Amino acid sequence: MPNVKTMYKEEVAPALMQKFSYKSTMQVPRIDKIVINVGCGEARDNAKVLEAVVRDLGIITGQKAMVTRAKKSVANFKLREDMPIGAKVTLRGDKMWEFLDRLFNVALPRVRDFRGINPNAFDGRGNYALGVKEQLIFPEIEYDKIDKIRGMDIVICTTANTDEEARELLSLVGAPFQKN
Repeated sequence: MPNVKTMYKEEVAPALMQKFSYKSTMQVPRIDKIVINVGCGEARDNAKVLEAVVRDLGIITGQKAMVTRAKKSVANFKLREDMPIGAKVTLRGDKMWEFLDRLFNVALPRVRDFRGINPNAFDGRGNYALGVKEQLIFPEIEYDKIDKIRGMDIVICTTANTDEEARELLSLVGAPFQKN
């Protein structure tokens, strides 16, 4: 069992239950899934780009990435419906907890001039979105093997009803939020 998951069960859940005075343990917010998304518009011209993105996401998450396709045609972007334009991975269960541990304790501290993540990037329903400018912050990625530096969006979906509950959940789990 991953360390963060054990910590959630033994320390975080009881602390949240006490702070927000829930009547049932099922009301305690928990992390539902993590979605990692890489959009690469240059994939419409070069299919090798998408292969590299899928490979990088597979190395980072330990799970095969799914190719995302355009839903609509947009003439200004030279984009047709159903063209491959990115890749995404949805993590659940133990892989999700292990990725969260690596993200908070290994990858984010490797960002240059890192002062913490924005505590206000919640969507109003308890989900947290975070953008990473380069995939090199993950130690699994070898600098010599990448063709181009790409960013990614990481969305942490929780079962919390409010942003305050979700912020408390993530900070107890170990999210390095900025101090005001």
